[in-house]
Amino acid sequence: MHAKFGGFFSGDAVEYSKPSLTFEEQAELLLSRGLLADKSVLITRLQAVNYYRLSAYLFPFRNTSNDDYKENTALDQVWSCYTFDRQLRILVMDAIERIEVAVRTQLVYHVTRCHGPFGYLDRTFFPKLDDHHYRRWIDELKDETERSRETFIKHFQEKYGDCHSMLPLWMLCEIMSFGKMLTLFNGVDDDIRRTIAREYGVEDKILQSWLGALNVVRNICAHHGRLWNRELGFKPFIPNKQKHPQWHDSFSIPNKRMFAILTILKYLLKNVAPTSFWECRFRDLINRYPTISPTAMGFPPNWETHILWKSS
Repeated sequence: MHAKFGGFFSGDAVEYSKPSLTFEEQAELLLSRGLLADKSVLITRLQAVNYYRLSAYLFPFRNTSNDDYKENTALDQVWSCYTFDRQLRILVMDAIERIEVAVRTQLVYHVTRCHGPFGYLDRTFFPKLDDHHYRRWIDELKDETERSRETFIKHFQEKYGDCHSMLPLWMLCEIMSFGKMLTLFNGVDDDIRRTIAREYGVEDKILQSWLGALNVVRNICAHHGRLWNRELGFKPFIPNKQKHPQWHDSFSIPNKRMFAILTILKYLLKNVAPTSFWECRFRDLINRYPTISPTAMGFPPNWETHILWKSS
């Protein structure tokens, strides 16, 4: 017999039988496994951050042979990882927002210049999307428009609704999610993609992979997921050495962990927001948490010597 969960077969059915524990029992369990903490403080932390969430930050401190924690693993150390990660997410979201708005602006500008404000309703202008994905994209945009309570949408519908059931693209983009924007970018013809990518000094396939990775990271942040010590499921392309030697100065940028994302954000922000203090805030965050090793995020030991990270 097989148990089906989330569309996957898990093999022989196994019933989940772990009981619900009180906050005090959760604290006692962690203490019994070797976590060094004041019990009352630990309970307060567990009341603010549930056990399962905190366990993601405890996992690197576990012994490989059992569920106990390594010697001298203290709650303060684990909590520093948690608070560092929370502040890192805020910084990453700030950078992604700036980049999303900039790329969306370029995308809408070039699409409407080529095809007009309602050109997105013509399937032929999206050669990279199959019928199914194009239709789903349009239907989801319709749903987002109907759900929105934005004043500018109400005004447009009152004035132009008799002639137009959908918004012009420059309005629609203001309620478009990152994922919908990415679908638009993926669907347009090569010339538009290449034109936009040139604005950022890379090829369109590179920018496309970066946007895909940033969309995944953005969703992780939006759901308060962990960035620290996380391996990326969607790995962005690193520009090749022949065309982009600066990406391989001193060492090549590894693309498995957050160092790649942070380098991409820094690189794009130099174009999108050249007067931003984002890099300074990031370096300040690193300096405020000296016990948090950047290595867990894929930072090489000599990362600050790389030309893309050298202080200006």
